[in-house]
Amino acid sequence: MKFELKRVSGKSILFVMAAEAEYGPFLRSRIDPLMTGVGPVEAAIVMTRALAQLEAQDDLPDMVVSLGSAGSAKLEQTEVYQVTSVSYRDMDASPLGFEKGRTPFLDLPATIEMPLRIPAIPEASLSTGGNVVSGAEAYGRIAADMVDMETFSVLRVCQIYDRPLIGLRGISDGVVELQHISGWTEYLHVIDRKLSYAVDALFTALEDGVFWF
Repeated sequence: MKFELKRVSGKSILFVMAAEAEYGPFLRSRIDPLMTGVGPVEAAIVMTRALAQLEAQDDLPDMVVSLGSAGSAKLEQTEVYQVTSVSYRDMDASPLGFEKGRTPFLDLPATIEMPLRIPAIPEASLSTGGNVVSGAEAYGRIAADMVDMETFSVLRVCQIYDRPLIGLRGISDGVVELQHISGWTEYLHVIDRKLSYAVDALFTALEDGVFWF
């Protein structure tokens, strides 16, 4: 499990990504992220292991940044958005009387707000789940602006360790129905570049003292 905390203006940051395909040359020149693998289960396992390891070393990060691609039928393709809230679309205990998206017996709302903001980066809500969302009908069942497969899990682990989280997602697909993995990977090189600019904006905000937590 290879990764390195980034230290900026006295703050340590753990960057978290899912897949090597999203980690292009622009991000490689800036960060050495924790790679979790794809999906909420892998993200939870790897993230928990990493933070447990850092806690044992008395080196927990001051902040975690989850970044990568997302799908959306509403937002501009290839643009980067920071996450304002995240929900877990796989959870549905409504037959037992619980609100859809709310985990039974857990004191959390169905949609969890993420209050930290990097200046001048567009904002959007996010839905996390274990399925690849594709097509107008599937997107029509999701209220959030964009979808991914990891951020909710990363957030839950951050909550357990009391670490703040920022989510950054570049829109890779969603305008047309996916037919092949190339429909996801086609614009990842563009997203890599734009995500790197968002990372730069975070570093600049920290250095200038206009971003704090």
